[in-house]
Amino acid sequence: MDRGRVYLVGAGPGDPSLVTCRGISLIEDADVIVYDRLVSHDLLSRARRDCILIFAGKGMGESKKQEEINQLLYKYASEGKTVVRLKGGDPYVFGRGEEECAYLVEKGICCEVVPGVSSAFAVPAYAGIPVTSRWMSSGVTVLTAVRSTGEVIDLDYVPKKGTLVILMGVHVADRLKEQLLKVRPAGEPVAVIENGTLPGQRVFVSTLEKLDVVVRENKVRAPAIFIVGEVVKLRSALTR
Repeated sequence: MDRGRVYLVGAGPGDPSLVTCRGISLIEDADVIVYDRLVSHDLLSRARRDCILIFAGKGMGESKKQEEINQLLYKYASEGKTVVRLKGGDPYVFGRGEEECAYLVEKGICCEVVPGVSSAFAVPAYAGIPVTSRWMSSGVTVLTAVRSTGEVIDLDYVPKKGTLVILMGVHVADRLKEQLLKVRPAGEPVAVIENGTLPGQRVFVSTLEKLDVVVRENKVRAPAIFIVGEVVKLRSALTR
């Protein structure tokens, strides 16, 4: 039997209409779909009736280990099946897509990446916040709040100016704030966006020194994104 193929498909930031046409086509043709927690069920409903759907989410207390996911992809591809690994956002933007692709290539499995609309840029846009502006910010830095070591954000990656887009920081908002205050002004504008691009989207605007307070008082839950920078001020002019 010929070996199958694995497609690492970006499902976009949440709203199912933001997936690419290529992504939809692969979902509809797949023999197996291994999907993450934040993938819309509307997308999964596009799969064939005989398609095998496997949840491989990374929620608190329900995560599959990365090695398990790698082995799942290899197992079905080695059986000659067409496998879609469906990930929220883009597979190569904090999606561990590179780990899965490297594992499969080493095993002799053909792997193709289908980029998705990254939540790092789409979520702020939906909330009325451009991540760059020729008036306010000529650069944007996308960061994960927690490093692979379990420590909070590495300040070596945090510029003193420009927009910061911080992912996966809800559960460490207090520690994250303390770290950022070492290099950024306390009064710098901050936006906290929960459930971006979805009907339940919530947006809170404040300052960096109050980041943890905003998260706590409004009971913000993941998925949520933090935007730090002067561009947050543009929201009032760009939304009604």
